[in-house]
Amino acid sequence: MKNPAAAVSDPLEPSPLSVLAPAKPRGLPRPTDPAVRKVIIVVALLALWEAAVRLFRVSPLLFPPPSDVLRVFVQASLSGDLLQYTWQSLLTLSLGMAIGVALALVLVSLATFSRLVGDVMETLTAMFNPVPAIALLPLALLWFGLNIRSLVFVIVHAVLWPMYLNLYTGFSAVPITLVRVGQNFGLRGGRLVVGILLPATFPYILSGLKIAWAFGWRTMIASELVFGVTGSRGGLGWFIYTNRYNLNTAHVFAGLLMVILIGLLVENGVFRSVERVTVRRWGMQT
Repeated sequence: MKNPAAAVSDPLEPSPLSVLAPAKPRGLPRPTDPAVRKVIIVVALLALWEAAVRLFRVSPLLFPPPSDVLRVFVQASLSGDLLQYTWQSLLTLSLGMAIGVALALVLVSLATFSRLVGDVMETLTAMFNPVPAIALLPLALLWFGLNIRSLVFVIVHAVLWPMYLNLYTGFSAVPITLVRVGQNFGLRGGRLVVGILLPATFPYILSGLKIAWAFGWRTMIASELVFGVTGSRGGLGWFIYTNRYNLNTAHVFAGLLMVILIGLLVENGVFRSVERVTVRRWGMQT
């Protein structure tokens, strides 16, 4: 005799007929997703821009329609002209950021273990952090001349102080118990910084890099708009400036579009990816 309980199917077990049912689509974007909503907003704004320019017959010299801007953007990108200017700007920015971040790390390490260095850096940060980096450009031109060193100097200034403040705040927030554990394992000086302080302050480092990137990128474009080329090579700001001078307004908007796209790519692509695989996975940030 069969067990009556065996005849009753397990409610948690899928029905044999369920395998014949069409699978529900998964992972497809829905209108309620934030990314989809943002794309819809951008498309609506572009359509409104196009309609307003066409309806009121605005001169393309003053305000070109987005269709012209996108056409010029694609043409300049395919020809390699726009990409070459962009690559030059990114190379200079990367050099300035690397120097600024490394210098901030060295200074905050010294300030952590020396009260005198800490007082000196606190005074210097209060003095120079409010100074716009672009304001130092005339001095940079006087000291280094019209070359890449002037650009790197102002970028280092833009990157150094926010990075230092975030690193110092992160180092100060590390529990003293964690530091004592590292010291009990024989970690001192640089080994303590690398083994204990840096991993514990990674959220502050990532936040400092975001701020430093934003400051450095704006300073980079503004500096190139002011004095242009670095030697015989020009960056994205110089591309915008020369086309403005030649009244190629659509090219100016194409350069601005590239500035926006790079900013979105770095902020929402690079930093979000690093944040997702590090501090969020480690449970250090929600």
